[in-house]
Amino acid sequence: MNNITAAITAVHGEVPNKVLSNKDLENMVDTNDEWIISRTGIKERRIVEKGETLSDLGAKVVKEICKKRGISPLEIDMILIGTVTSDHRFPSSSNLICYKSGATNAWGFDVSAACSGFIYTLVTGQQFVESGRYKKVIVIGADIMSSIINYEDRNTCIIFGDGCGGVLLEANDEGNGIIDSVLKADGGGKEFLNQKLGGSAFPITKDNVGHSDMYVYQEGRTVFKFAVTNMAGVAAEIMERNNLTGDDVNWLVPHQANLRIIDATANRMGLTKEKVMINIEKYGNTTSATIPLCLWEWEKKLKKGDNIVLAAFGGGFTWGSVFLKWAY
Repeated sequence: MNNITAAITAVHGEVPNKVLSNKDLENMVDTNDEWIISRTGIKERRIVEKGETLSDLGAKVVKEICKKRGISPLEIDMILIGTVTSDHRFPSSSNLICYKSGATNAWGFDVSAACSGFIYTLVTGQQFVESGRYKKVIVIGADIMSSIINYEDRNTCIIFGDGCGGVLLEANDEGNGIIDSVLKADGGGKEFLNQKLGGSAFPITKDNVGHSDMYVYQEGRTVFKFAVTNMAGVAAEIMERNNLTGDDVNWLVPHQANLRIIDATANRMGLTKEKVMINIEKYGNTTSATIPLCLWEWEKKLKKGDNIVLAAFGGGFTWGSVFLKWAY
């Protein structure tokens, strides 16, 4: 009898309609289109309209996944979401997505791992499926980064966008699905990439409302150095653990933080650009949403049995990689 694995059986993505281009940013901060593209590879990003929430995008993803799979939201057992921009401190965005999507038989929770959020959450969902406890688990990566970005800070506002993507996990006995994962963390990275205010360590008060510490802070050069080393390193590690060469890997799905980081990871893995999913130019860094948005856009190109490596690096620091075989 074959071992049971957790396999992706459907995928969907949602991005806001509003486009914030590099030209738009030229009118907001001291920057320009050429400078942004040369350093990040980003040409534009999507931003939510007023009143549009993360749980709204997440509910659309759940409904479309169920439609694709030909099932009712009532059949979903669990919804997990990786995010650092939940609608509220509580209730969780998972709670709200279950309600808004009609998945009222499901439960779940939010996972906070910054840009590694989808990978962390995917491996969490894997455990519930492989245990046999649940049959249908939806894993979402989503962030409304515009809600915590200072659009007067050119170091961060050029990078981030809003988006949401998710997958359905179900049991598989054909040898496809999630094969292996490597997850890592180093809390010492907090000082280089963080949102200082808003938690219990530094609550928001009437005296600090509007302070720059309310928004994302990033020490770009340090984060870049750590990301290049660790994202590429963990992707190479998972290949070595599973005896994979560049010829064996059909697709790399990297976190879309910076084109130079993506290139470094692909080079370390021995992959040509034709094997790398890249959409950073039109969505920017959507944090937890980047990897599922790539899977959604490339879905029609994926073939059953394809060897796929996911890799991400995020604030905290967090980083990780997943090796899976496409199941449909």
